[in-house]
Amino acid sequence: MENKTGKYLKYAIGEIILVVIGILIALQINNWNEQRKNETFENEILTQIRANLIKDKLVLNNYTTNAENAVSSLDKILAEDSSITINDSIKYWLGDVVRFDRFRALTNAYEVLKSKGIDKISNNQLQFLLGMYYDDQAVAANIACYDLEKMFNNDWIPILKKNVVTHNFGKLVDLQDYSELKIGGEIRNLLILNRDNWSGSNGRLLKVSTLIDRIIEIINKELND
Repeated sequence: MENKTGKYLKYAIGEIILVVIGILIALQINNWNEQRKNETFENEILTQIRANLIKDKLVLNNYTTNAENAVSSLDKILAEDSSITINDSIKYWLGDVVRFDRFRALTNAYEVLKSKGIDKISNNQLQFLLGMYYDDQAVAANIACYDLEKMFNNDWIPILKKNVVTHNFGKLVDLQDYSELKIGGEIRNLLILNRDNWSGSNGRLLKVSTLIDRIIEIINKELND
């Protein structure tokens, strides 16, 4: 009986060990599957985010060019002595200034990531930079553009309504009366204020564009590793 009991105990212990080993193997396989799913999701979502960022970057490049043209044209207008003659180029310079752009970041891929958990991104620095861009800097870029739109609607529209001959948005603004371009005139004062707005907006957009470049650089490295 003692021999039989010993055999049963050994058999039972063996069975328990086999069951434990089976459970451990199943858990390991499950972990591998989960890891593979996470890696697949991370690669797919980073690819989508990169595509969105590239489009945002192209838009910002266009807007910074517009801002640089506006600042350059403002300097040319303010350097003119309108009390003598009106340079025919002024209407085109005004066209560069009396305008605005609208920016809204493409967030669809980032929203999917947030719904799944930002920790799905294995690179902690990339997590931080994505949050900085979408939750902070992209919003700041939107506000920078909106400030120019607000100035256009609040300050320029009333002037255009009473003093415009031809207006081609972003191309030219031909006024009936350019006397307000003289020192102390309403339009000249508005242009001075506009210069600061355009310059500030350009600085903000360039900063956001640089952040996009950094994020894309890290994403490319993550996808290629």
